[in-house]
Amino acid sequence: MSERTSLVADVLASTQRLPLGVQVWVFLVLMPVNLAALVALGQPLGPLVAALAVGALAINGVVMVLDRGFSLAMALPHVALWVPLLGVVVYLLLGRDDVGAAYAAYLVVLLVVDAVSLWFDVPDAKRWLDGQRDTF
Repeated sequence: MSERTSLVADVLASTQRLPLGVQVWVFLVLMPVNLAALVALGQPLGPLVAALAVGALAINGVVMVLDRGFSLAMALPHVALWVPLLGVVVYLLLGRDDVGAAYAAYLVVLLVVDAVSLWFDVPDAKRWLDGQRDTF
């Protein structure tokens, strides 16, 4: 088996070892909601929202390759980028009058989804920083 095939197999195996609820959350909620920011690039601060929302996902692609699967290190980009993202979203929802209803509705969903994710990511990031480096 080639190194590339082995990497893909390792990442897929790691994905399958995640609890089913985590798989559903990541692939059916978290990723689609954050990737949807790319559709809103023309909205107020849309490029910044997209950079922060999608940036964490992109960095985690690199982390997955380096760790050959899912690990607690994947919480670090979420914390680093989504904490400021939540601040931007709150500013857009409360401090701007040029945010349309559809964009505001999306921002509320993004805020809730990423806040829930951070509820788990902050402790996971601490566990990784404390030395827990296993891959799932």
